[in-house]
Amino acid sequence: MSGSPPVLIWEHEVERLLQYRELIPRLEEALGKFSKRDSAEVIQPVRSTVPLQKHDGFLGLMPTYMENDGVLSTKLVCFYNRKAGSSLPGVQATVVLLDPEYGNVKAVIDGEVITAMRTAAVSAISAKLLMHPEAEVLAILGTGKQALSHYNVFTEIFPFKEVRVWGRTREGAERFVRSVGGAARACGSAEEAVRGADVIVTVTGSTKPVLFGQWVKPGAHVAAVGACRPDWREMDDVLMKEAVVYADSREGAIAESGDVVLSGAEVFAELGDVINGTKPALREKTTVFKSLGMGVEDAVSAKLVFDQWKATAIHL
Repeated sequence: MSGSPPVLIWEHEVERLLQYRELIPRLEEALGKFSKRDSAEVIQPVRSTVPLQKHDGFLGLMPTYMENDGVLSTKLVCFYNRKAGSSLPGVQATVVLLDPEYGNVKAVIDGEVITAMRTAAVSAISAKLLMHPEAEVLAILGTGKQALSHYNVFTEIFPFKEVRVWGRTREGAERFVRSVGGAARACGSAEEAVRGADVIVTVTGSTKPVLFGQWVKPGAHVAAVGACRPDWREMDDVLMKEAVVYADSREGAIAESGDVVLSGAEVFAELGDVINGTKPALREKTTVFKSLGMGVEDAVSAKLVFDQWKATAIHL
């Protein structure tokens, strides 16, 4: 109803309402729909950004319309290149869910948990599709919120025997290990974490490469989440040119990913192409999934949160 005030759903509520077992299949379906380029399924422009030069950051706007599903949303996300040791957040996000017929705002949803969980879930989908089926060792480069969400979903759905973690400081890596109950090993260098790993997740705030191709085991899968600007890097040219590169959005990767832009690497396929069966999953090769994040991922996540909230509210 156009006259109803918008619902405000805060971070702790999103944490309660959003579960990976329900989120992952919805995201897989959404990735497949996006890659069909059917305007009745998904309309999603490449993220537009406004530079926040004084604060070394950007405001990103991520609108999406899913006509067949009746979902209209946009995410507003601020992301920053913070200095080591900064107490300020690197990312802040809000998702707005609208009624596509009336145009009114139905819900304003804290975007922190949605961003962390949908990003990690899509990385896990990439691993399900592209990693070696007998993968045993997971390496995570980074120790922030995204590192934790990736640790949570990867250990929930895959039977890794060893998890290694590296951060910009040894203290940060050890703090991360304590936060997950000691079920990971803090490494003194990125190379130590990566050597011999079957799956590597890069979730850093770095603007220069932290992952080098000479360290990466042939046939490993890399889910690369950081470096979301065309002049930021997490991976070197050797890795980008030797690996088969997949992306969530080909247009997004070509416009926004410094790892793709500066290396000149070709994007072989979108994850949705693999899901739809139009491009192969080359598990036997070294693969890189370049994640930029998409509005459609936020849209289906926000709809799930809102639907769960409504179902809960009915029973109160």
